[in-house]
Amino acid sequence: MRHPGLFRGLRHGLTALAAAGLVLSPVSAALAQDDDQISIIRDTEIERTLHEEMDPIFVAAGLDPKAVRINLVSSREVQAFAAGGQQIFVYSGLILQATTPNELIGVLAHETGHIAGAHLARAGDMEHAAIGTMLVSVGLGILTALAGAPSAGASLIFSSGFFGELNALGYSREQESRADQAAATYLERAGVSGRGLVAFMNYFRYQEVFDDSKKYPYFRSHPLSDDRIEALAVRVKQQPHYDQIDSPHAIAAFEVMKAKLEGFIDGAGQVAEDYPDSDQSFPARYARAISLYRQIEPDAALKAVDGLLAEQPNNPYLWELEGQIDFDSGRTRAAEIAHGRSVEIDPDAPLLRINHAQALVALGDPASLDAAILDLRRSLAAEPDSPLAWRLLSEAYDGKNDPGMARLAAAEQNFYLGQLLEARTFAFNARKLFEKGTPQWRRATDIILASKPTPEQLKALGGG
Repeated sequence: MRHPGLFRGLRHGLTALAAAGLVLSPVSAALAQDDDQISIIRDTEIERTLHEEMDPIFVAAGLDPKAVRINLVSSREVQAFAAGGQQIFVYSGLILQATTPNELIGVLAHETGHIAGAHLARAGDMEHAAIGTMLVSVGLGILTALAGAPSAGASLIFSSGFFGELNALGYSREQESRADQAAATYLERAGVSGRGLVAFMNYFRYQEVFDDSKKYPYFRSHPLSDDRIEALAVRVKQQPHYDQIDSPHAIAAFEVMKAKLEGFIDGAGQVAEDYPDSDQSFPARYARAISLYRQIEPDAALKAVDGLLAEQPNNPYLWELEGQIDFDSGRTRAAEIAHGRSVEIDPDAPLLRINHAQALVALGDPASLDAAILDLRRSLAAEPDSPLAWRLLSEAYDGKNDPGMARLAAAEQNFYLGQLLEARTFAFNARKLFEKGTPQWRRATDIILASKPTPEQLKALGGG
């Protein structure tokens, strides 16, 4: 187990996340070295776990849980921050450093305090805070070309205007204290102890003696002080739920989340050290199965996953992992069956449908392409800003010899990637293939207008 104050470094190159063999764009070495870039992981299981714990806190803060987006950043940094649009960014390093669910909830409750307290609205802070290209994955298991799955391609996806303007803001000590007190209020309203937040701060109290260049980023943007910690400790100890402990369900989900992250992020040696064969718990076997997948040992990985499925046959995330292993090892039909099972169990998860659609598109027969289009349309109804879903939809329509819809989907993909020139080009080509006034023709026109056309292009647009 890790000591809370120590963590191992992750090689800096792990910013390429591969999408099951589908190459959307090459990842440059320069991007991996750019401090303004962050790598966003999309994983249904982890996102569900985080929201299950945090939604009561959001409600207690007067926020709509569905309007708050929790983004998981692939980084060993101990960091979390709030951003415009009611977004919270939590780094994998923070999750791996937390020793209990309550600690993690406490830190994220503090970030909720920044959102609810409108600390993000300070003049000028967000105006120039546009972050660069982000890397998005669909399921941790699909990814990791640089982390040990060279057969998979690199998926470079800009998350579009949804992520828009954001930055890891630096707060004043006054704002930090206000966010602490707000967090204590929200935790108590939700029936959750504030003990974890105080414990987390105490672990890192020593950071205040460091020069800023040596501090973890979280404590550069969220300055600690003895007075601040003591004031919070006094407050939470007086609250009725101070002695409330994490439920067995919360602990189990937390341990699975940590095991999944470590299985994908750490090397095989470290996984073996933290989760030795002697540990036959579900999280340990999960971590080892993922590690085998990353070591490109598909048969051993599938055997390990099958053992887990024997115990939890209705776990959609195990079927997702099995499908990813099959897909990356060229077993496309088996991948489609496994991903299809994950969708049957959890039909409301957009990312699981994208995984299934990817296998269906790879099969390429007419029935599979029709099924892929249905999956992708349902996924996009829930998350319309997914470039990968639009890319797969374009491929599916292309396979069906429908050039208009294929070009329109490609225009959508490039629009959400922030590639406006390409979006405009595809939209112009798509528009020519649709009858004037149809919904598809109007959507192509909208993309052109939103993609900064030149005066000449606007004139051509007006001509029909």
